[in-house]
Amino acid sequence: MNDDILMFFSRHMEALPLYERLEQRILAEIPDVRIKIAKTQISFCNKRGFAFVSFNPCRPARERPAVWMTVSFGLGYRKEAERIDVATEPYPGRWTHHVMVGGEEEIDGELLGWIQEAAAFSACKK
Repeated sequence: MNDDILMFFSRHMEALPLYERLEQRILAEIPDVRIKIAKTQISFCNKRGFAFVSFNPCRPARERPAVWMTVSFGLGYRKEAERIDVATEPYPGRWTHHVMVGGEEEIDGELLGWIQEAAAFSACKK
């Protein structure tokens, strides 16, 4: 485990297994991924960032699971799904979607499909 990742999770160690599962799936299913670790988020990148892990709450505190992290991904359109907590359009035609993940079972084919789509979108952006 990278020391920078351990530092990122130092206040949220209980969420580290969620991250490890997500990282494992992304690296296994998407080619040529780079990981960038910053103070407030971990970015998965190809040409640009396409998926992000943070502890930015996208639900009110009373609705959050005991252990959680937020997974965000970008697409060229607004994806509609019940498990997407928030979707914003920071630039025309660029939507950022936020999903609160509270268990390893939530790192599933649906979420990975969205992240794969985000990676493809990122790879072809100018």
